[in-house]
Amino acid sequence: MLYAPCLFGMHFASLIYTAGKRNLMKEQLIQKIKDHKAVVGIVGLGYVGLPLMLRFTEVGFPTLGFDIDKAKVEELKKGKSYIGHIPSATIAERSRKGVQIAEGKTVPLFYATNDYSRASEPDALILCVPTPLNRNREPDLSYVRNTVSSLLPQLRRGQIISLESTTYPGTTEEEVRYEIERRGFVVGKDIFLVYSPEREDPGNPLYNTRNIPKVCGGSTTDCLEVGRALYGEVVERVVVLSSTRAAELTKLLENIYRAVNIGLVNELKVVADRMGIDIREVIDAAATKPFGFTPFYPGPGLGGHCIPIDPFYLSWKAREYGCLLSTSPSPRDQLQHLVCRLLLENGGGGGGGGGGGG
Repeated sequence: MLYAPCLFGMHFASLIYTAGKRNLMKEQLIQKIKDHKAVVGIVGLGYVGLPLMLRFTEVGFPTLGFDIDKAKVEELKKGKSYIGHIPSATIAERSRKGVQIAEGKTVPLFYATNDYSRASEPDALILCVPTPLNRNREPDLSYVRNTVSSLLPQLRRGQIISLESTTYPGTTEEEVRYEIERRGFVVGKDIFLVYSPEREDPGNPLYNTRNIPKVCGGSTTDCLEVGRALYGEVVERVVVLSSTRAAELTKLLENIYRAVNIGLVNELKVVADRMGIDIREVIDAAATKPFGFTPFYPGPGLGGHCIPIDPFYLSWKAREYGCLLSTSPSPRDQLQHLVCRLLLENGGGGGGGGGGGG
């Protein structure tokens, strides 16, 4: 109830603007994207940013990667990969190629730098930076804020900015859009802003950047149109949402769903052991039901660094609306203690997990 009127007002204003006047900046940028002449900047070259950068180069987009870690940048310049499932040969091969983006102007297909003063060069800036918790288990947006601060002096009209980091609803508008418009830009007219959360599952042989559907929400309808055009060139399906807030909550729902279900089977594992029942036999049997059940398996972890963090992002923001959500980590901690005890009793061995990815 608190959010809907704000959303309606934002999009109503956007519709009035676009209906009354053509957005030539938007049209030019979309055409540049369709022609693969747009330079794509990826900020944060970790397990999300680097595969995304390589996907853009795969279809012919010139890319410029930014990272504050000088060691990573130097490795990439040498044609070496620091991520297990990405071959160094791919980095080296893409680094040797160039792309002509205008008459007499050729730029590298793949290039990495820690020089953020070059942020005016890309037509698209995609932010793939960490969003951890602080010592009080509250959202730590310092990486997002510091990245935005580093980029702001270099921003120019005609760019699109996409935030991919997992975060609470409102971050894109309250943190990124606010800072952009403080610089005198009009989001949706001068600069385009979207939120499109990463969905990486590193090493998965079936799903990768290309065939995992991409959720995208825009600050305005024109922003969304540019974002859909950008991601539509590199992924098979773009899932369009009504707002950046809806896209942000979508990402949290995906991961909290997993956290809740992994926590459930971890608790059932402890109960089943005391009853002398094999919990995996039970889960496999339940999974034969062709509807209404998705199997999750117990393990000492939660299957990815995002999973245990994301409930805290939602619960922190929910308090602003008078909602209290439980974020108890006790089932996970209890199973970790059980696994450690069993390992000590049996002199080693391995355990399962809840699945990977973000």
